[in-house]
Amino acid sequence: MSKPELVPRRPWQGRRVLLGVTGGIAAYKSIQLARDLTRLGSDVDVVLTKAAQQFVAPLSFEGVTGRRVLTDLFSVDGSALHVRLGQETDVVCVAPATADFLARAAEGRADDLLCTSLLATRAPVVVCPAMNDRMFSHPQVQENVTRLGARAGYVIAGPASGPLAAGEGEGPGRMLEPGEIVEHVGRALGTEDAFRGTHCLVTAGPTQEALDPVRYVGNRSSGRMGYATAQAAWRRGAAVTLVSGPSSLEPPVGVELVRIKSAQEMLDAVSSAIGSADVSVFAAAVADFRPAEAEPEKVKREATGDGLAVHLSPNPDIALETRKRRKAGSVTVGFALETSDLLANARKKLERKGFDLLVANDVTEDGAGFDVATNRVTILSVDGEPEALPLMSKDAVAEEILDRVGPRLPRRA
Repeated sequence: MSKPELVPRRPWQGRRVLLGVTGGIAAYKSIQLARDLTRLGSDVDVVLTKAAQQFVAPLSFEGVTGRRVLTDLFSVDGSALHVRLGQETDVVCVAPATADFLARAAEGRADDLLCTSLLATRAPVVVCPAMNDRMFSHPQVQENVTRLGARAGYVIAGPASGPLAAGEGEGPGRMLEPGEIVEHVGRALGTEDAFRGTHCLVTAGPTQEALDPVRYVGNRSSGRMGYATAQAAWRRGAAVTLVSGPSSLEPPVGVELVRIKSAQEMLDAVSSAIGSADVSVFAAAVADFRPAEAEPEKVKREATGDGLAVHLSPNPDIALETRKRRKAGSVTVGFALETSDLLANARKKLERKGFDLLVANDVTEDGAGFDVATNRVTILSVDGEPEALPLMSKDAVAEEILDRVGPRLPRRA
């Protein structure tokens, strides 16, 4: 399934990002990272170390950001360039971060523009290590990673395991992919006090109810809405558990993903997690019915005669059956996908299942419902009038939902 289009949106839009690129082969990925951040609406100032310029050229970054690349500590911009960069940026991201950079940054060195800018900033810093796996596992490198990770405002993102440079095999040391780093930058920009330290539980996708080992009863849900909500909650600072039915979407960055197939499996997963959840979002399109009996072997067409009769039994109502397990003071969000009488049916569901908020949409509307990246929803609450939102991306809808969840969460000391 295609990824969402990169367009200016929260929390990247209108923000300043200082992207430091050091001298590793993974520097070629940083061109895509700079492009993606720019497309999301950020102003990206790129600082290339001397070693980085052996791998990538300033012109490549200037072409994707539309901004001049910075390389020298002492230049026509004046000796205080590092101070200006540090003060004006909203987040610093170093990708790739080589072993040499980790050592210099951990010691607080000020021997180039990038390291000096780090000392001048109080913005959050995302460090993305990238090197050979043997280098990364070296005790000195691990000590430097630990020192940086313990520093206030610093986050170590990665590395991942996978193919390394030519002839180096595979192992832990590979830089995260640009899309993953974008989300780490988004979390550094988007963390909110209301969500910091909270646990958010999200259900997403369809369920598949087995008819036999080959066939199932299900629906057309892609999981987009739930996945977008889970990712947005993580960016705001929550620890997120996503219970997902079968979906072709990429797992959200930083999110604990629990894969299930049937409604019963989803019920079991939600039951075990909801007691610790400060926010529960029931975005899954759970099949209302399942075959009463699942055949142990594939049903052959020639054995069905003129037709196949399947007796269906009701599935558990996950939100209703786990209602008593909800954490006291938590906020619960439901979804209602309707084809008629949208508000009346949604209001009944809101009250019957004890939701604080309910997101309703009419599947018959153009641009809403299944198999599309957009949605047009109305948000109902227990204490307010329905709010009809215009057609927007599901990523934007997720932000709107969480905007209404945040004020309902208990204030934390």
